[in-house]
Amino acid sequence: MREKTFSKFQLLANITMIFWTLIVILPFLLLFLSSVTDENTLVANGYSFFPEKFALEAYTYIIRSGAKIIKAYGVSILVTLIGTFVNILLSALMAYPLSVKNLPGRKFLSFFVFFTMLFNGGIVPSYLMWTGILHIKDTIWAQLFPNLLLSAWNVMMIRTYFMTSIPDSLYEAAEIDGAPKLRIFSSIVVPLGRPILVTMGTFAGLSYWNDWTNGLYFIVRNKNLYNVQNLLNQMVSNIQYLATSSNSNVTSAASSIPSTAIQMAIAFVAILPVMLVFPTFQKYYSKGLTLGGVKG
Repeated sequence: MREKTFSKFQLLANITMIFWTLIVILPFLLLFLSSVTDENTLVANGYSFFPEKFALEAYTYIIRSGAKIIKAYGVSILVTLIGTFVNILLSALMAYPLSVKNLPGRKFLSFFVFFTMLFNGGIVPSYLMWTGILHIKDTIWAQLFPNLLLSAWNVMMIRTYFMTSIPDSLYEAAEIDGAPKLRIFSSIVVPLGRPILVTMGTFAGLSYWNDWTNGLYFIVRNKNLYNVQNLLNQMVSNIQYLATSSNSNVTSAASSIPSTAIQMAIAFVAILPVMLVFPTFQKYYSKGLTLGGVKG
């Protein structure tokens, strides 16, 4: 068998991909190296891929709050798992009827969903509704419900995928066989919609994991309900307060804290779980893209 020649285009494509891969990886590497760099070296020389002196004081400072960190990770993991599942479930259940072409009032309902992407009630009315009517303040529901439980963008994207990627003949065949709508949804729509469901689920999961505004607005007294982002944001605020305090004792204590390295370490700790979990979903992307309704 004659071997394929390595063309110039393939060489250029490989070089381009290596270049873009480095653009993605190097910032994370620089973030980690900065977090393990000595504070004085970091202040004097700036960020570097080749630091002159390493130090682990930043991570030691974080580990001292080990119980709080573990509890905050537990809240983040719980909220992310439940929120992502409910988000995708509700989005898919709403997107499926909107993808049915003969649904009465489909255009009006689609416009209503799209309208919520452009306009909302605002922060103050939303806050009054969540706290005054639904009473989610200082409860775990404050990390789940506001803004993230159902996304109009997810609904529109999933609806478009269902309309363009799932043949109408599959629906007709299932209806001829007597399958109810719920059976069609679970046996046809969900398996064939796996690529968009996994993609939108990834976005929803990232939104939940990175969210800190809900905790800032609605978690006031019960700090045990802080997620990772809220806790790390509080740690950064405490460090900045110590650094800018006019009290001489506080200022002297703050001088021994590697504030810059701690901020880098906090950022790295916050994104580390995402970096570890995201590659496990790659197989679902590749399988989903090759999934078809008709097999030969």
